Amino acid sequence: MKKPILLAGAILALFSFVALADARIDRFKRQGWGETDFTQISIPLDEILSGGPPKDGIPSIDRPIFKQVAEITDIADREPVVSLDINGDARTYPIRVLTWHEIVNDTVGGKPVTVTYCPLCNAAIVFERTVNGKELDFGTTGLLRNSDLVMYDRQTQSWWQQFTGEAIVGDMLGTKLTLLPARLEAFNLFKTRHPGGKVLVPNNPAMRSYGANPYAGYDTTSAPFLYRGDLPKDINPMARVVVVRQGDKQLVYALEMLTSKGEITNGDIVFKWQKGQASALDTRSIAKGREVGNVTVQRRTSAGLEDLPYDVTFAFVVKAFHPEAKIIKK
Repeated sequence: MKKPILLAGAILALFSFVALADARIDRFKRQGWGETDFTQISIPLDEILSGGPPKDGIPSIDRPIFKQVAEITDIADREPVVSLDINGDARTYPIRVLTWHEIVNDTVGGKPVTVTYCPLCNAAIVFERTVNGKELDFGTTGLLRNSDLVMYDRQTQSWWQQFTGEAIVGDMLGTKLTLLPARLEAFNLFKTRHPGGKVLVPNNPAMRSYGANPYAGYDTTSAPFLYRGDLPKDINPMARVVVVRQGDKQLVYALEMLTSKGEITNGDIVFKWQKGQASALDTRSIAKGREVGNVTVQRRTSAGLEDLPYDVTFAFVVKAFHPEAKIIKK
């Protein structure tokens, strides 16, 4: 009699699981996701958590406004910015603005791009937003997975994981966005390299407390916010690490190691660190954040050094999305 009882139990558990998944989908549809195709999903939906704001509650910047470097007087030299230089069009996106908007849809040097920043992962990543010849515009879902921003594209209403750049729900399922080389650097470094560059400014300076950090003390907490996954056991989960993606593999160094050495070479890839950048997730004022320094990652070529896409994030993020990756600490 045991086998029929066990079989009945398994069937009941399966029906309960399906019913729970259907209930989650119904809830998502009521929250504004009626056009999202939930028959195409690559992750368990119970990994998706509400970050608090609703769909577009954290508004992306879709019509960015820029000023020349020489016009900027309110950004401290040590403040972190995300810098791009495409076809001679040099632009920088201050974290003081990205913290409150998380996504900027822009066109730089003729290339449509989306500049993203997830404060809970300290992940500043830039992607091409043209996929298979179709230009996409991105917004915020108000949802998190592994404490990381879940984006959506307005053309198909598909959901995308910000840290991986991969569509995890909807018509675009499995599609990966192309990463672009960008630098997370102090504003002073951008000014020095590009004195004629452009700086993103708020569309409405009174809309948010630009320059303030709403996550004060976050990067010195013992554990990440709204995170249910496993934490790394051999490194502080909130320790900063430098990630370079090489196809399906990741090259990861602890920032502490790079800071102590100043420069690390791995094959043709060169990692460098220099002081002068404030943490955006330390004190209430971003400009007064403790020293974390500047990182560049470049590849040696016959023509010289060329920038590579990289990310300075937290150790728990690597554990969550790339559990097989080894964090090199010494």
